[in-house]
Amino acid sequence: MDRFSVVPAAYVVLRRGDEVLMLRRANTGYMDGYWAVPAGHVERGESVLEAAVREVREEVGVEIAPADLRPLTVFHRTQANGDPIDERVDFFFTASRWSGEPREMEPEKSAGLEWFALDKLPEPMVPHEARVLAGLDGELPVVMVQGFA
Repeated sequence: MDRFSVVPAAYVVLRRGDEVLMLRRANTGYMDGYWAVPAGHVERGESVLEAAVREVREEVGVEIAPADLRPLTVFHRTQANGDPIDERVDFFFTASRWSGEPREMEPEKSAGLEWFALDKLPEPMVPHEARVLAGLDGELPVVMVQGFA
């Protein structure tokens, strides 16, 4: 019997006061043209905290200490199509301390890097990320779900 599996990913909302840092996706094959926060898959043998630190370094060139990552929510989502890549568990963190100045580190995968006020977020945004950012200054549930009956 095959066990159900999910793809884990780490997302980091970098905050500067009431602003968040976002990248415009390009040439990735997933939601290109949409705004998103730094994120990526957790790799084999890597903790979600290690993945969050690595992804921020790879995508925007800043260093975050794992102790400076604050959990926001866990987002369990499905496309309900049976394809393992569409079974996701997303770990969202926020950070307001880091070293270095954010910059585009993977220009082949992005078409812009900008700070946006929480009340003036860009369009279009990756939908599940938009749901998290919409609740950022309120009280996010510990676990969010999407796509389940």
